[in-house]
Amino acid sequence: MTTQDREDRRRLGAVVLAVLISQVLLYPGVPALVVELGAPAGIDAGTAFVVAEFAAFVAFAVVWGVASDALGRRIPLVVAGAFGGALSYVALVAVPWFGLGFEAALAVRVVGGALTIGAFSLAITTLMDLGGGNGRNMGTAGLAIGLGAAVGSVVGGVLADVGAFYPVYAGAAVLGVAGLLAATVDDRVADRRPAAARAASDTALDRAPDVGFRDVLARARETPALFVPFAFGFVDRLTAGFFALVGVYYFQDPETFGLSATGAGATLALFFVPFALLQAPLGTLSDRIGRFRPIVLGSLAYGVVTIGVGVAPIYPVAAGLMVLVGVCGALMAPATMALVTDLVEPEARGAAMGLFNVFGSLGFLTGFLVGGGATEAFGYTTAFLAVGGLEIAIAIALLPAVRAVAPRLQEGTGRVSPDPP
Repeated sequence: MTTQDREDRRRLGAVVLAVLISQVLLYPGVPALVVELGAPAGIDAGTAFVVAEFAAFVAFAVVWGVASDALGRRIPLVVAGAFGGALSYVALVAVPWFGLGFEAALAVRVVGGALTIGAFSLAITTLMDLGGGNGRNMGTAGLAIGLGAAVGSVVGGVLADVGAFYPVYAGAAVLGVAGLLAATVDDRVADRRPAAARAASDTALDRAPDVGFRDVLARARETPALFVPFAFGFVDRLTAGFFALVGVYYFQDPETFGLSATGAGATLALFFVPFALLQAPLGTLSDRIGRFRPIVLGSLAYGVVTIGVGVAPIYPVAAGLMVLVGVCGALMAPATMALVTDLVEPEARGAAMGLFNVFGSLGFLTGFLVGGGATEAFGYTTAFLAVGGLEIAIAIALLPAVRAVAPRLQEGTGRVSPDPP
């Protein structure tokens, strides 16, 4: 591990942190922002606003990855994505100034999402290019993601109470800083390959565009047990997307707790902070006790606590339960990702984790859609019951499958045993 690797890890972690802050800054103020952009008040407009960006995330993440592989460089694309995302935030502010409608704002969100995901996804991919161990490098990314969400939710709430567009101004500035910081990172994706790989680069690049979702899915079919962590990843992210959208409306609704945007942002942080800070120690715990208990018990508890937030009679109870939601999420999330690693050979781990993230991203998007639709049709309580119940149902339904496939560490050896727990 070189000094340059350590410095680049810190800078790339800061880029990931900045991108997450810029994204989450807007969430606490979404109810007021969509009205300023020309939409009617209500959760339907908020749903459309967040879905537009995230749908672009899902659609364009692979496009940026293929482009970076073909180019043999990542940093110029990270910089372009960050600056492009900053410009999209400026364009969002200009929508009402030019008298354009909410549909134009949604189009800007799609374009901005397509650009911003390049900075986010390729910054993490560049972390994977560094030395020092994938665990440490991905730990940096995970910490940056969690802290970025926590900081963004708190600061975004404060800014939204000052003015609906203040979080947008701040998001543009933060993305601009991310682009400047990324430009200082050494781009060594081609330099780190073995000599034989560099000599065969032309052939590899010819094949690169053919490696897509179908190839990754085919690899997963060779190991059907992978669909167990994929299912949990989908539902877990669905719940996170639900909180990011419905939670904001729920805590600000005058008929529930009537919080300000600042209060709603701080409440989201009660989830994000423990979720970020506890992932490393609880992931280590799963190395000691196996994946079965953290995944199944964590998911059961996660579902129960989620329902509890939706039926809490007073705010202090709901706030305390939000902390528990973060703790339960931190218990199961690293164990679920570790199970993916346990189940495949090293040469297939990149493809397996790529597909895991596809399922997770689709889960997040589904959480926006299901949460917004269920809340509009049936109310907050039913929506929380549905999402929390889905988490419980998946844990119960897949309990035998997790027991069958979750390896445990052989006591005192640090090696994985294929025996069920």
